[in-house]
Amino acid sequence: MSDLLERLRGRGWRMTAQRRVVAEVLDGEHVHFTADEVLARATARLPEISRATVYNTLGELVSLGEVIEVATDGRAKRYDPNAHHPHQHLVCSGCGAIRDVHPDGDPLTALPPSERFGFRVSDVEVTYRGLCPECASA
Repeated sequence: MSDLLERLRGRGWRMTAQRRVVAEVLDGEHVHFTADEVLARATARLPEISRATVYNTLGELVSLGEVIEVATDGRAKRYDPNAHHPHQHLVCSGCGAIRDVHPDGDPLTALPPSERFGFRVSDVEVTYRGLCPECASA
């Protein structure tokens, strides 16, 4: 489960009603909403929230490093609050569903020195693709 709200409180982030709603929408396990999905859910909780406020809040959360922007296969960016727990993503090639996964081993050590070309590798992004059970049975 994401601990986004706790992290934001710990940073002393000014928690307006609008920001709180956006953070609450994003808080949870396997959350990967698009900005429009965040807007729809936030509007259901706080009808007066504006599109600009949601988009600006998402941008600020990404800039703070509290939310990860996930882009897959030309689809709309999604926002992942699981920013402080190392993980990879499993993406359905059919519907675009995304799940957080935690494969065994360290992907940083999986790249042999001969394939690093002198780079000092600091980060790795691995995306697993396939069909979710619903798309596979369709």
